Amino acid sequence: MLRKIPVSQLENQLYKLIIKATYDLPKNTLKSISASLKNETKPLAKQILREILDNARIAKQKKMPLCQDTGLALILIEIGQDVHITGGDLEKSLQQTVAKAYKDLYLRKSVVNDPLQRKNTGTNTPAMIYTHIVPGSKIKITFLPKGGGSENCSALRMLKPSDGLPGVEKFILDTVRSAEANPCPPIIVGVGLGGNFDMAAYLAKKAIIRPLGKKNPKTQYQELENNLLAKINELGIGPMGLGGKTTALAVHIETLPCHIAALPVAVNIQCHSNRAASVTI
Repeated sequence: MLRKIPVSQLENQLYKLIIKATYDLPKNTLKSISASLKNETKPLAKQILREILDNARIAKQKKMPLCQDTGLALILIEIGQDVHITGGDLEKSLQQTVAKAYKDLYLRKSVVNDPLQRKNTGTNTPAMIYTHIVPGSKIKITFLPKGGGSENCSALRMLKPSDGLPGVEKFILDTVRSAEANPCPPIIVGVGLGGNFDMAAYLAKKAIIRPLGKKNPKTQYQELENNLLAKINELGIGPMGLGGKTTALAVHIETLPCHIAALPVAVNIQCHSNRAASVTI
């Protein structure tokens, strides 16, 4: 049977997700940073990781943003095909909810109205909304406030099939090496492999919201994630780019089939403030 969900319910849930993602670093991210702290040997690297953990504790306790860059609002929605959304325009409602939350919570507005004119919209909208139809009668909403510093360090390359795995690894490592301190490491490295030009970038974005510690289901890509993480941490960039063993907390790879003449690879970098929150209705 068709399930009806009022748009007001989605608004309420999104508002709560914005609060959670802004103030509350996920437990698996905190656990990963704590484990890295035990593994570090450089005093400065240890100090930085402790300060990151302190920052997360204070943000949660005092309801303060984890980072001054409260991000470009990204909303990923999986809508079950047996759901009918009632009572309003979904796109309009989500945009209004983002604007209201950023105003109510005094979060920094970081969106400009035009790439060249650069006038601030004053609402942190429009949010970037990605919608997918999936089986079932539920809706899953994920909110990700994506900071500009880490996003600017991301990259996409249309490799030749003959470049193969060595070319893929080189591009990923070169992207992280070029980023250095700019994305506020330790970072999460999302990799989109396959699809086409635009889908590879979306896969990389989707990869960074995967919970830390959750591996790609395919053994081949689990091994590649582990190998890349080891190689990235051997670069020695370290926390905040000041040296150490912890340049990245995780590498997440998402894949799709692709054209016989193509090998699209995208790298989307996430800073240590790995903010994301999800709910299923």
